[in-house]
Amino acid sequence: MFWTDTISKRLKIKYPVIQAPMFGVSTPQMVAAASGTGCLGSLALADLSADQSIELIRETKKLTDQPFAANIFVHQIPEITDALKEKFLKTQQFITRLAKDNHIDVTLPNLEDIKISSYHEQIDGIIEEGCKILSFTFGNPDDKSIQKLKENGVVLIGTCTSVEEALILEKSGIDMISVQGIEAGGHRGSFEAENIPMIGGMSLLSEVFDHVKVPLIYAGGIYNGRTLRAAKELGAQGFQVGSILLGSKESALQPFEKERLNQAVEKDIILTRSFSGRYARGIKNKFIENLEDSEYILPYPYQNKLTNELRRISKTLHNTDFVGIWAGQSIHEYSALSTENILKNLIAGAEDY
Repeated sequence: MFWTDTISKRLKIKYPVIQAPMFGVSTPQMVAAASGTGCLGSLALADLSADQSIELIRETKKLTDQPFAANIFVHQIPEITDALKEKFLKTQQFITRLAKDNHIDVTLPNLEDIKISSYHEQIDGIIEEGCKILSFTFGNPDDKSIQKLKENGVVLIGTCTSVEEALILEKSGIDMISVQGIEAGGHRGSFEAENIPMIGGMSLLSEVFDHVKVPLIYAGGIYNGRTLRAAKELGAQGFQVGSILLGSKESALQPFEKERLNQAVEKDIILTRSFSGRYARGIKNKFIENLEDSEYILPYPYQNKLTNELRRISKTLHNTDFVGIWAGQSIHEYSALSTENILKNLIAGAEDY
């Protein structure tokens, strides 16, 4: 049998293939479609409030009775200091001018108007809603939260981008680890926001396999049967895919964003902190060129909250220069088929290759 069943049995799914949680791209419809194929759908909750998280969980439950994972950010919230206040104002003014120079009329929020949610509130909501699988990124939950989740029978999937992070996750009792290679699209799952590990996925997977005993899920660059089988050869028992679903029927990307995605070439795909304050891999554009390596990047989540409205307005204008279009390094044809068909084709390709 091609598929190992360690992860499948634990997650109560047929195939150990996981639809990546892509906040702003994956939808309850995508989650339901992935779960309907016997894979694991992942509901991206990022750093939403507890009420918003519960609303999305309930919406997803209406669409599927199959298991799916909730996914959250477990980042540390920086203290608001006088230095941060000063930098926030300068960054706000710079981005407002940049938008105006490019014919975008936007009112960015003031620091005192920004609401920051703690992942602890989300965890309580996830437990209340009966979610039995929780994946997370940007760090590791505190010991008390891990204990609470385990007492409620929740399977925990952490994200590592280095051997050191994998060892921390294993030591704290995390059930499975998603090994994220540098080639993966979207936000880096690194515990640190700025000094991130730069190791390639296949090298990292092989090293992590040699250092930990928990089941490993590989994420980064999987887009067909060959790439999935390569990850399996290096020790992965589960396989997380995201970029192959960007163009799918259930993707939240708008047609103009999908069109830009399909025009992308290798040199367009870069790592940037410009939109959120954390490194993410996506398509280079005018906003990134003006912000990257500048003094106008705030720590996450303040940069992310500050640029939200600019991205929202730019979407209404179909302006690809001021939205974040995240994608991995594996350039390929982004299928417009349903999530169900894309995943079925991936599974068939892995089995038949």
